[in-house]
Amino acid sequence: MRSSVLSASPTRLRPADLLRLTDEGAEDVLAGRYDHLLPSDGLWPTEKRWAVRLLADDEVDLWLISWVADIATELHDHAGSLGALTVLSGALSEFRWNGRELRRRTLAAGDQASFPLGWVHDVVRAPAAAAGISGPLDPTLSVHAYSPPLTAMSYYEVTGHGTLRRTRSVLTDQPEGELE
Repeated sequence: MRSSVLSASPTRLRPADLLRLTDEGAEDVLAGRYDHLLPSDGLWPTEKRWAVRLLADDEVDLWLISWVADIATELHDHAGSLGALTVLSGALSEFRWNGRELRRRTLAAGDQASFPLGWVHDVVRAPAAAAGISGPLDPTLSVHAYSPPLTAMSYYEVTGHGTLRRTRSVLTDQPEGELE
């Protein structure tokens, strides 16, 4: 007789499933299937981040986010949700807490990343030079998935002792921090 092990995951979806969903969402955006949700004047915001929910059900939220220069999300987690993203255009810099320090990685168009429970990071549009990109980064777009759908986020600061301190937690269904 086999013993069953209860999953500690808050969702039946795995990081690989979320990566597949963000990849498919990115393909749908590029194919024009979500054009009706994009800015009506055809101009992407240049002063603040912009986001639109592409899909929402009981298991997952899928978002398209437009990033602007110099506006970071702040160091945060996604509370009880797993996450993933696919970069459509431009590039993003992610600063992830590894338990001792913030580690930076750059994600360029076509790159993907997933975020397990407890992942604490800050995300910002990468400068062209850091991304190894010549030419404009506008718009910098990414598709994000959260499962279960996002309901809360906690924000952190790195202390002078090299540890994280939670500064606040908020109830939200907005991706990657409050949008400006």
